[in-house]
Amino acid sequence: MSNLIVESTYGKLRGEQLNGVCTWKGIPFAKPPVGPLRFRAPELPDSWDGIRDATSFSPVAQQTQREIMEFFGNDVSNVSEDCLYLNVWSPAADDKKRPVMVWIHGGAFLTGSGSSHWYDGASFSEQGDVVVVTINYRLGVFGFLHLGEIAGEDYATSGNCGILDQVAALQWVQENISKFGGDPNNVTIFGESAGAMSIGVLLGFPSAEGLYQKAILQSGAAANAHPVETATKVAGHVLAALQIDAANISKLEEIPPEKLLQAADLLPSMSLGPVVDGVSLPKPPEQAIAEGSAKDVTVLIGTNKDEFNIFTAFDPEWKNTNGDEENVKALFEKTFGPLLPVISAHFAGGEPLSQELFNKLVTITVFSHPAQKLAELQTNHGAPVWMYRFDWETPVFNGALKATHALEIPFVWNTLETEGTENFTGTSPERQIVADQMHQAWINFARNGNPNTDELPEWPSYDTNQRSTMIFNVESKVVNDPNKEDRVKWEQISMVMKS
Repeated sequence: MSNLIVESTYGKLRGEQLNGVCTWKGIPFAKPPVGPLRFRAPELPDSWDGIRDATSFSPVAQQTQREIMEFFGNDVSNVSEDCLYLNVWSPAADDKKRPVMVWIHGGAFLTGSGSSHWYDGASFSEQGDVVVVTINYRLGVFGFLHLGEIAGEDYATSGNCGILDQVAALQWVQENISKFGGDPNNVTIFGESAGAMSIGVLLGFPSAEGLYQKAILQSGAAANAHPVETATKVAGHVLAALQIDAANISKLEEIPPEKLLQAADLLPSMSLGPVVDGVSLPKPPEQAIAEGSAKDVTVLIGTNKDEFNIFTAFDPEWKNTNGDEENVKALFEKTFGPLLPVISAHFAGGEPLSQELFNKLVTITVFSHPAQKLAELQTNHGAPVWMYRFDWETPVFNGALKATHALEIPFVWNTLETEGTENFTGTSPERQIVADQMHQAWINFARNGNPNTDELPEWPSYDTNQRSTMIFNVESKVVNDPNKEDRVKWEQISMVMKS
């Protein structure tokens, strides 16, 4: 049992062993970001004496429960601002230098945690001889409220506290993971949705440079950092809701977290997220990547065929359209504004606007187009890139969700048997065939930067000539430029937008 006691930089930790896999949970990687540290960059954690128990998950970041995240099994029974903790799974705390995989969870920068039962690292450790780390980071108003222009230099990086938390966790990994049997020189960061969008930011984030060698982006890319003007307006709305002005900004440190959440819940979706603040993030991530900020990073990136289906399925506005043409058109106008006539001309083909077309268009704009752009930027620097698309369709909701957002997660993690997962995936035995393929591909990529496995057809790296893409399904296959028609149409629309 002595190998379950590990001496980290800050003190000793006692983990536990279950079915041959060792785990350490609730490890602090920064000071609690409370009081005067609220809206400030994370600081190094305090050391402790004795042996700290590391057999229970920490509280998750402050957040409001949302119906869609409840469906994904997100647990908010224990939330706290004191949330900057991480968890480690390893075959053993020994001198073996295993690949390290650090997971950044999704949830629209508003919800989620590193302790979701979907993100159980046991299978990666057991089947892949990999060390897995999952992290929490500050969310929503606590992680992404940009106060720099309103409150001055002390708050210059407040809009990127959540990303700075991720960097602090990666720095902890560099300093400590060798004690847990991991290799700090073979670190893969991987994440989904806002987690993948975070990685898109980290690829252009100066203080993250050198903290990882490989990156896997699932349903997110590098197109989601707000300009400082937009972020400042959002902060202004939050301060107005709280009745705080710039002269009394220190009051923000004293307000109960529930009130901050209430004020932020009035904002439109995705209003709070990473910010091009000119300090911690000097340039838009896509620009930094285009200039070579991540040229030494090997990338695996992909999307799901029907990303947006689940969002409209849970959206009361879509539920209330009752298929009425005018109601549907109003939702298109709300999302696409003056671009709607151009989009209709390219994509509707004279047919009435529909929820199906809406889902397809938002999937392209938010997910597949940014993923292709990031892949292109990386390949321009000669960096190895692999592209995938997840096509397996879930039968739940009478098949309406198809290959929707987040569906690939339990396949990647091989956590299909986790309680409640069948509510999303169904129970078909064929699921495991897809999970075996994806799980091993991710393990191989973490091990040597190449996702090819014996279970898959040969998977060439991505380039702009062939655009080779692995289509994951019961019978996976490689297709060159699988959504070429939509890609070309959207590039034409993008040209119209720029002109």
